[in-house]
Amino acid sequence: MASVTYDHVYKRFDEVVAVNDFSLEIEDKEFLVLVGPSGCGKSTALRLLAGLEEISDGTLKIGDRVVNDVAPKDRDIAMVFQSYALYPHMSVYDNMAFGLKLRNYPKDQITDQVNNAAEILGITTLLDRKPRQLSGGQRQRVALGRAIVRDPQVFLLDEPLSNLDAKLRVQTRAEITKLHKRLETTFIYVTHDQTEAMTMASRIAVMNHGVLMQIDSPQNLYDSPNNLFVAGFIGSPAMNFFNADLTQEGEDITVTTESFAVKVPPDRRAALKDHVGKNVVFGLRPEDIHDPHFAPPAIVAQNVDTEVDLTELMGNEIFLFLISGEEEYVARVDPRTNYKMGDKVTMAFNMNNMHIFDKETEQVIR
Repeated sequence: MASVTYDHVYKRFDEVVAVNDFSLEIEDKEFLVLVGPSGCGKSTALRLLAGLEEISDGTLKIGDRVVNDVAPKDRDIAMVFQSYALYPHMSVYDNMAFGLKLRNYPKDQITDQVNNAAEILGITTLLDRKPRQLSGGQRQRVALGRAIVRDPQVFLLDEPLSNLDAKLRVQTRAEITKLHKRLETTFIYVTHDQTEAMTMASRIAVMNHGVLMQIDSPQNLYDSPNNLFVAGFIGSPAMNFFNADLTQEGEDITVTTESFAVKVPPDRRAALKDHVGKNVVFGLRPEDIHDPHFAPPAIVAQNVDTEVDLTELMGNEIFLFLISGEEEYVARVDPRTNYKMGDKVTMAFNMNNMHIFDKETEQVIR
């Protein structure tokens, strides 16, 4: 078991900086998820750790050992790829045992470790099959089993669920989480799916354009994003953003957009006083815009007149696509709401959970 440290790591491909001054400390036995849009540098950061790409600058450690110049086979890591990368001509048993055979493990030890991993993953009945005889979910378990038998210090998983259907992704997601708890090993998991990140991680590192934007627990990232990018990336549907001005009259501070105005709660005024008279970005999550008939009683609500442009019935909730003047936004409301397309309605904005961002720096104002 081992910690992992990225210390001012860079990766350049000619003029492109894929990983830019990346510093991150991953604790022993942690389940850390690197998340971000395609091309953000998350897979490159993982490949640097695996030794599949060469570091351009900086230091990378596994435990106390600097591994910049250590061969991949000597880093004591195991990697699970998006494509499974199974040998089609080998049985499941031989696929799982292959790495151990290369390292000249005794035959009895290989058998014990493969059988133990197969039992953990529930694939003991599949050991004699070839990959072509397996479903996508079964192939993914074999790929995980091949990593488990090596008993590495660090597991690296590069978008391992992206080839599975929606139902199987949910199931396998839960299995990987349980596997982490059972093995008590450091897991570093790359995905572009923020739902995977939120449900699996002990901490999430959000990347964009090769830069680490924020690292925190899933709930803290959701509740307290540091900037516009993180706020928009974490949460589904994404946070609504409105260009706005902050104005003050007496003690009241008001967020004024082109189409509506809402007052700031008293406990949030102090943080915003220095920004009165300035352009800002007002953010509010869809789940903080309520049908007033079913709004939670404890919220500080500001009413906004709007029109329903589209409704999406999800069963346990309804998505309302709303238009207020020039502003278009989404609300995630109680399933008992009976608003229809074209209805002119009033929505309750929960100002307790508002976010205000500096328009120039895109950083949150707290």
